Amino acid sequence: MAEQQNFLRWLQRLDRPRPGFRRTRRSSQIPNVLSGGHLRVVYQPIVDLRTGEIFAHEALVRSDSPHFESPPALFNAAIRSQYGGALGRVIREIATANCPGYPLFLNIHPNEFDESWLVQPDDPIFAHPHPVFLELTEAVPLSHFALCHSVLREIRSKGISLAIDDLGAGYSNLKYIADLHPEVVKLDRSLVANAHRNKRLQILMRHIVRLCDDLGAKVVAEGVETAEELAAVRDAGAPYGQGYFLARPSFPAPRSIKVGRTGDG
Repeated sequence: MAEQQNFLRWLQRLDRPRPGFRRTRRSSQIPNVLSGGHLRVVYQPIVDLRTGEIFAHEALVRSDSPHFESPPALFNAAIRSQYGGALGRVIREIATANCPGYPLFLNIHPNEFDESWLVQPDDPIFAHPHPVFLELTEAVPLSHFALCHSVLREIRSKGISLAIDDLGAGYSNLKYIADLHPEVVKLDRSLVANAHRNKRLQILMRHIVRLCDDLGAKVVAEGVETAEELAAVRDAGAPYGQGYFLARPSFPAPRSIKVGRTGDG
C-alpha cells in the first residue's frame, strides 16, 4: 500500500539531523500510530452560499488508536513528544491522495513552523492539482514561533494560500489578519450560533465580512447548524459556509450536497 510505504519513509526521516535543529524526543505512541496505519482523514465541505455548490473540503484527521480519544489529544501528544511535524506531513499525504478533485483546507499547528517539513519540495501540498489553504487557528499568536513568517513567505511564494481559523474565539486580534494577509478568514461558531436572534451579532458579523473583504480575504462562516443560521450568514454577506446543516465530515469526500441533510459523519 502506497500510503503505508509513505508512513515508513517519513518515520525513517524523523531522526536525520537537520541544520540548526537539535532536540531530544520523549517516548511516545505517535510513531506506532504513524507506521501502523491508524490515521484516516474525513472531509467536510465548504459551500459556496451563492450557488450551493462545494467550493472546497476541509480535511479532518481521525485515529482508531486506543491511546488517543480525540484529534486534539493526538496533536497534543505529537507536539509534546516532538513529532508534530511528522504527524502533519502524514496527514497532508493522506488528505491530498484521497481528495484530488477539490481545493483543500489543511489544519497546521504553529509548532510545525519551527520544523522543516512544510518547506520540503516533495511535500504533497505542492503537487495537489487544486488550491491548498493552510489553516491556522487565530487562537494561537504566531509571535511565539520564530520561523513562522519566513516559512509562510516561502510556501506562499509556491502558490499555497493561508486561511485564519476561529476568528472571534480566544485570542481575537484583528491585527492578526492585517499582518498575515490571509486569503480566507473563518468565523468561529460563537459568532454564528443563534445570530438570527441577536441583532447586534448580525451587525458585527456583517461588518467583519466587509472588513475582511476590504483586506482581500474571503469569509467562511463555520458552525452553521440550522436553516436560520444559514440565512443569517447569507444576510451578513459571507460568501462561504461550513457546518452540520450543510454537510457533516465524511469519507469519501462528497461531490455534491443537499443543504440541510447531514449525511453519515
